[in-house]
Amino acid sequence: MKRAQACKGRLSRRLAETVDLLIKGATLLTPAGEALADIAIRHGRIARIGSIDPALAGKVIDAAGLHILPGVIDTQVHFREPGLEHKEDLESGSRSAVMGGVTAVFEMPNTKPATTSAEALADKVARARGRMHCDFAFFVGATRDNVEQLPELEKLPGAAGIKAFMGSSTGDLLVDDEETLARILAVISRRAAFHAEDEARLKARANIRREGDAASHSEWRDAEAAFAATQKLLRLATAAGKRVHVLHVSTRGEMELLARHKDVASVEVTPQHLTLVAPEAYAALGTRAQMNPPLRDASHQPALWGALAQGVIDVLGSDHAPHTLEEKAQTYPASPSGMPGVQTLVPVMLDHVNAGRLSLARFVDLTSAGPQRVFGIASKGRIAVGYDADLTIVDLKAERVIEDDWIASRSGWTPFAGRKVTGWPIGTIVRGQVAMWEGELGDASGEPVRFGEALPKSD
Repeated sequence: MKRAQACKGRLSRRLAETVDLLIKGATLLTPAGEALADIAIRHGRIARIGSIDPALAGKVIDAAGLHILPGVIDTQVHFREPGLEHKEDLESGSRSAVMGGVTAVFEMPNTKPATTSAEALADKVARARGRMHCDFAFFVGATRDNVEQLPELEKLPGAAGIKAFMGSSTGDLLVDDEETLARILAVISRRAAFHAEDEARLKARANIRREGDAASHSEWRDAEAAFAATQKLLRLATAAGKRVHVLHVSTRGEMELLARHKDVASVEVTPQHLTLVAPEAYAALGTRAQMNPPLRDASHQPALWGALAQGVIDVLGSDHAPHTLEEKAQTYPASPSGMPGVQTLVPVMLDHVNAGRLSLARFVDLTSAGPQRVFGIASKGRIAVGYDADLTIVDLKAERVIEDDWIASRSGWTPFAGRKVTGWPIGTIVRGQVAMWEGELGDASGEPVRFGEALPKSD
């Protein structure tokens, strides 16, 4: 009788350990370091890490020879929906994300209409849920007219926080006066994101642009325009005692300044600014190299890599900002600024890893642990039991050439076309669902990212 009861107990425990998905044989990047181990996933979360019997799993993936990273989180993308779907929409942008190994994105508010109200945010969340291939959150744009609503808006479901454009925007989303910026910082409680370019300097120097010469874009939007805005922002943030996140930092002077203000400021850099330089990029790409803030000359890039090595930089963001090739082909300065980037973030940066410019552990910190730490993301950002099963599976030895026809974005192009890289995304797992495996797309199952500072209260 006792033996029968013992057998029944072992069977119950065995059934209780049954998992939905088991990924075997890969090298994992965990908080404890690199380790060869299996990952068991149940109900969308990591259930166990170690040596696990495949008989316990409903589905098994053999990942021998591959590395499994915490899911890459791209905290700056523009997916253009609503209003500009001819460039991109939430489905196509997220398809591009998971094809590149990205498991979650934070999308920007400069759509039409802009995301500046509870209704606009709820509309985006409704459009995205179950239609996007990766998880998502949306920044709410700060304006002169919605400052008093920001404390409520930044805590709504699906909100990544508040985003303010100090330059390079139009209409209500441009907030370039100190009074409004100070009001925004006074009322918010979460970390807010800022595009820091000095609008007054940009207006004063507009005549520097030369028609038909895209390289003059970097001369017009010079390093001083970025430095002046970042300096102003840090002064205001320090006075208010509030946290700010400075997007796509591109200059040597800003990095030196930000290193002295890490108590209030977190820092983002893009693969573009780490990889491409002016004027060479304009000679090769023309207006396709046009973005804001612009690509800098080679004197700034070592400072970006130095800040990355010294820990000043907190996250990598792609600033995925797609336009059609027809739009980009317009004569400068009529051509729009921005380039696709969400799908190339992982392969471009893994190539830098293989070249010895950063370690794989630092890449993980910049793309998963860093975003979690900066924005207070709940249950994401590391490979650990109880966390969402968001995984980026890569082949560090794979050599590929990035081509336009690989890009799943509706824009259909990349500034990195023709670049040979070592390191490639093989699989994208979003909350235990296979969103991409070896270039094949899975079902869309995206849900809102949750944040520790905005978790719903239980009844």
